[in-house]
Amino acid sequence: MSEETVVVAAALCDGEHLLAARRTAPPELAGRWELPGGKVEPGEAPERAVVRELREELGVEVEPLERVPGVWPLKPGYVLQVWIARLCQNQPAPRPLEDHDELRWLTVSDIWSVDWLDQDRPAVEEVVKRLLRTAREAAR
Repeated sequence: MSEETVVVAAALCDGEHLLAARRTAPPELAGRWELPGGKVEPGEAPERAVVRELREELGVEVEPLERVPGVWPLKPGYVLQVWIARLCQNQPAPRPLEDHDELRWLTVSDIWSVDWLDQDRPAVEEVVKRLLRTAREAAR
């Protein structure tokens, strides 16, 4: 049995907001929204892949904080892992450099206002639970 390729995505959080990225390719995914990220290279730690992918795709340096529990199937042979991440200090605003044409910071109340990729929806649901929990703890 061949090993699955891990695709990492960043749940880039800025306080109460989550960054969503609109895909430009491949054609069957173009125009839909995802958590930015990409494939883990051979020998690369998933956390390092998150950092590399966001540097390449959005032009920013991020710090992975924790992995969101769960692994989600993508196309055959690929699985998705999601990492909560934050921008490092003194970073410019993320901008779509590769694979995306628009970015949006979404609040929990408008998180479902974009057309998420089917594969990302369960992961986004887990991230929303975490954002709500963090908001409740901050309100105490």
